[in-house]
Amino acid sequence: MDANIQKIAIVRLSALGDIINSAVVLQFIKQKYPNTSVEWITEEMFSNVLQGHPLIEKLHTVNLKKLKKEKSLTLLKENFNYLKTIGSFDIIIDMQGLIKSALVARVIGKKTHGFDKNSTRESLAALFYKTTSSIPYEKNVVKRNCFVVSDALGFEITDTMLLNKEPIFPITKEFTLQNEQKNIAFVIGASWPSKIYPKELIAKVCDALQEKAYIIWGNEKERKDAEWICSNSSYATIAPQMRLDVLISYISHMDLLIGNDTGPTHMAWAQNVPSITLFGPTNSRMIYQTPKNIAIKSPSEVNILKIDKNDFSIKEIDYKTIVTKAKDLLA
Repeated sequence: MDANIQKIAIVRLSALGDIINSAVVLQFIKQKYPNTSVEWITEEMFSNVLQGHPLIEKLHTVNLKKLKKEKSLTLLKENFNYLKTIGSFDIIIDMQGLIKSALVARVIGKKTHGFDKNSTRESLAALFYKTTSSIPYEKNVVKRNCFVVSDALGFEITDTMLLNKEPIFPITKEFTLQNEQKNIAFVIGASWPSKIYPKELIAKVCDALQEKAYIIWGNEKERKDAEWICSNSSYATIAPQMRLDVLISYISHMDLLIGNDTGPTHMAWAQNVPSITLFGPTNSRMIYQTPKNIAIKSPSEVNILKIDKNDFSIKEIDYKTIVTKAKDLLA
C-alpha cells in the first residue's frame, strides 16, 4: 500500500447480509495498517449494525432507498451535498459494485477503487472508478469482498486468516440464557418467500432436537409464524424484538443458529457461532463455509447470474438432514 494512504472510505450501502459479510475486512486492514483510519458509508436503515464499531472511525449514512421510493429531488440534493462534505480520502473503495454505490463513491472523491466491468452485475459501475480489481462474479461473496479491499490496499487476505478471524462485531448487551439444554436460534424470515423454510418443518426440527429453540422474527408476518411454531413445539420460544446491534449480541450467546439465507443468519458466522444456512433459490456462494458454519442446499440448480425467485425447492430439504447436521455441530 502507498505509505501516504492514511484515510480510507468504504462504500457498502446494502443489504444487511452483505454488510455483515463485508465488515470482516476491518480487522484485517487494522492488522496490516494499524495507523490507518477507516470510515464507512451505508444505508441509514442498516446503520445500527455498524454504529459504534471500534474499527470504524466515522459512520456515514445515506437514504437512497427512501430517495428511490419518494423520487424527491430535495432528498437527492441533501444526500449528495452531504457526501461532498464528509472529507477527503486517500482511497475510496466501493465493495458493492453497483451503479448507485459507484456514484456515491465518485461523489465523495476521485480516488475510487472497485470491481472491473467483468466482475459485477452492473458493468457501467466500473466507469466511476480510477482503479479496479478483477474477480469473477460467481466467486464466493466473502472472498470477493476481501479481494477488492486487499487488492486496493496491496496485501492478501487468506483462507487461514478468515478461518481464524476474530468476531466481527462487539457484544453490546449481555444475555443470560438457560444452561440445562443447548440454546439454538432459528431465523425464520427472508427477503423472498422462496428463501423461507416452512414453519411446519421448523417445528419438527425443534421437536427432534429437544433443545431450547429461540425463534427470531423481524416483522408482523414472521411474528405470527414464530407464534405458530411455538404453539406447535414445546421446545420453541419466541425471541424478543430487537435492534440489529442487540440481535448480534443475542446471537453471539447461542450454541447454534439455523436459518434461511438472510442477514441475521450471517450474524452467526460473523460472531464465530456454529450455524446451518438453508438454501433454495440461492446457494452456498453467499456464505463462507467453515467446519462449524455449513450450508444445506435444496436439490435445485442455481444460476447465480439469473436467480429464479420462484424456486421454492427449499421446502424439499428433509428436516431430518438438518437435525443430523445440528447434532453434529452441537457435539
